[in-house]
Amino acid sequence: MYILIVTGLSGAGKSHALNALEDMGFVCADNMPCDLLRQYIELCMHSENKIERVALVIDSRESVFGYNPQNTYYELQSLPYAYEIMFLDCEDAVLQQRYSETRRKHPLHDDVSIGIRMEREMLTPLREKANYVIDTTNMRSSELARTVEGYMLRGEKLPMRLIITSFGYKRGVPASADFIFDMRYTPNPFYIPELRYKSGRDKEVRDYVFSDPIVNEQLDSIENMLRMLIPSFMEQGKRRLMVAFGCTGGRHRSVAMAEALHDRLGNDFSILLEHRDLISEADDIKERFTQNGKPDTDGE
Repeated sequence: MYILIVTGLSGAGKSHALNALEDMGFVCADNMPCDLLRQYIELCMHSENKIERVALVIDSRESVFGYNPQNTYYELQSLPYAYEIMFLDCEDAVLQQRYSETRRKHPLHDDVSIGIRMEREMLTPLREKANYVIDTTNMRSSELARTVEGYMLRGEKLPMRLIITSFGYKRGVPASADFIFDMRYTPNPFYIPELRYKSGRDKEVRDYVFSDPIVNEQLDSIENMLRMLIPSFMEQGKRRLMVAFGCTGGRHRSVAMAEALHDRLGNDFSILLEHRDLISEADDIKERFTQNGKPDTDGE
């Protein structure tokens, strides 16, 4: 039986992640007291329904039971079953905005900003031990669901997962990225009318981006670097490595580079390829042009 512990900051999207896991056939339980963890898993193990995958949310709400994250980790370590941890993170300002919109109370403090700070400190030990860290700062619920599905449904479970992602600088840098490469030095396909509404997944855009010889040299260098470093990271017990490519909007240059790196490494490593801002940027471009009736000259 596979066990996934879902944890993270309140407001970061754990309920949406749990919904996605339930759709994938996981038996899910929210706000699981750690003292009942072993008992619940035993119940699942001996169920007549042959439960194969279980997802349990353990987070700061357990503070009412005298929550101690280190003790929680020791309890997990004592389980006679294999498990993994998925941690959902989010920038403080976005969390505060979400609480403001929903008018919900933070579980740790009446002052949301204080509650977020307390919770982040409380959950740091679990974040450091997480197999998967998902930054939901710029994610819609549908994008979070696809990310969770990508982690759970692709390939064999290896000691480390290589995550290749694209993003747009205008929506912020991915907080959990290990390596970030800026693609804004190369000409922008956005300014080519026939390429504007396409993306880095399309051959025409990729051909345009890689017509710049420096882009090819950069890709060669990144590939060589990763092939050299990944074995050393694995020897040190690192469970995930995120390589992020950024451009202005996250739809053309960064996507083309992420796709190309995936093509080169996909046969040799367990890889999750994701494009954080691909859909959001397409919606923004469509909305701008519908409103203005002419191209926006401010950039991608």
